Amino acid sequence: MSATGKALLVTGGGRGIGAAVARQAARAGYRVALTYVSQQGPAQAVVDAIVGAGGEAFAVQGDVGSEADILAVFEAVDRTFGGLDALVNNAGVLEAFSRLDGIGAARMERIMRVNVIGSMLCAREAVKRMSTRHGGRGGAIVNLSSMVAEIGGADQYVDYAASKGAINSFTIGLAREVAAEGIRVNAVSPGMIDTEIHALSGQPDRIARVEGALPMKRAGTADEVASAILYLLSEAASYTTGAILNVSGGR
Repeated sequence: MSATGKALLVTGGGRGIGAAVARQAARAGYRVALTYVSQQGPAQAVVDAIVGAGGEAFAVQGDVGSEADILAVFEAVDRTFGGLDALVNNAGVLEAFSRLDGIGAARMERIMRVNVIGSMLCAREAVKRMSTRHGGRGGAIVNLSSMVAEIGGADQYVDYAASKGAINSFTIGLAREVAAEGIRVNAVSPGMIDTEIHALSGQPDRIARVEGALPMKRAGTADEVASAILYLLSEAASYTTGAILNVSGGR
């Protein structure tokens, strides 16, 4: 089945993996909605590129750390596209490296609120629209996990690693919960990917420092992760649900 005309929401779609997903999805025929928190410019640039190539897209402000914002985002998708066929839970936060004994409760709560609760609330709203139990026509959800969920993030960000471990559990549980309702739920687990997130977390030179120790001797690209996400959204993965796809270059 073609993706032509299907409606996709990508949270955090203005940069990095989210922007790559939005661009690839538009080329595949999806109508794309993407969210941003405060930087409208990069998100609008993604939209302009999609529209300029003949696609359909719009950007909407929304912080997935806020339930009110999430509800407003989904209402905007309803108004613009009249429904939803797919969700990519990409938005997330990563803080500066720190041992646990240097991390305060406010940081822990923010990471869990955005990375875990935000993803769960977005999935909840997607299920309400896509589930055959609610009169929907089915669909697909892809969550963004991380290889750090498996290796733990010691001396760096065990709080972030824990949030991604929660995403793995959530993916498996929700997949089983809605499998008979026409919705597939999967996750991708990227390794070291060359995006702006490293600079935003205070490690702008991280790729250069570690890529020699990676099995493939290079970091991955946002487009490589996006391609895996598009596969999981597609009918090529029609019998795949509850999977966590490793996109880590063997890490």
